[in-house]
Formats: sequence, C-alpha cells, structure tokens
Amino acid sequence: MRPRMFELVRHRDLSGVSGTGVVAEGCVFTDGSVALRWRGNNPATAVWPDIDSVLAVHGHQGATEVHWLEADSSTPDEPGDGRPETEQETRSALDELDHLFGVQHAVRPPGAIADPGFPGAHTRGWAGARHLR
Repeated sequence: MRPRMFELVRHRDLSGVSGTGVVAEGCVFTDGSVALRWRGNNPATAVWPDIDSVLAVHGHQGATEVHWLEADSSTPDEPGDGRPETEQETRSALDELDHLFGVQHAVRPPGAIADPGFPGAHTRGWAGARHLR
C-alpha cells in the first residue's frame, strides 16, 4: 500500500476567500490520516485524522469535493507490499510528491527565523520571555 493523492476542488466559494477550482492538494496515508496543503496566496499545511474530517470542515455542504489523482492503491496489482521495487518507480513516486508539495512548500532553515531582538536576546526559549521574568 502507498499514500493516495487527491485534489480538493471547490465549485462554489461561500466564504469568498479560497476561490474556486483546485484549492488544496493532499494525500491519505495508509493509516487513514490526511495531509492537506492549501494553495493560494497564503499556503498552509494541515494534518487531519481522516478524509471525512476534512470534508466535514471544508466541504461546505457539497460545494467542495475530493478528486482522486489515481486509482485506489489499497491493493497492489502485483505481489508484494505495494512499495516501489525499481529505481524508476521510486523516482516516479518522488516526482509525484514533488508535484504535490514541491512548488508551494518552501523550507526555511532555523536560522532564517527572525530573532525578536529583546534585551538579552541571547537567551532563548521560555527563559527569554520577558513576561515570565
């Protein structure tokens, strides 16, 4: 088995925020949990316990639906555990993940996070919080 990828397609934008068309991408993992990546000007990633929970919150009474990007992969066509067996299959799976998360997911190194510049800024974590001193 392997994760199953999908797009969240919104037909009507009731809130006026997300727009219509493909508004998010995601995958359902083999344990049923879901990773969802929102598209748009303010992309964000969320993890949900299952696809039903995603639709309960973001389905907007049928205005949004799931479009599966591939057939159900819960049962592999060939014997084995469904994992890529060749280097080409592995590359193909990685390309699919790059398509899903690559362009819109920028990873920042920890040093890229701005230091708030409090007096005594060398103190990190809870010890550096002024309101706790």
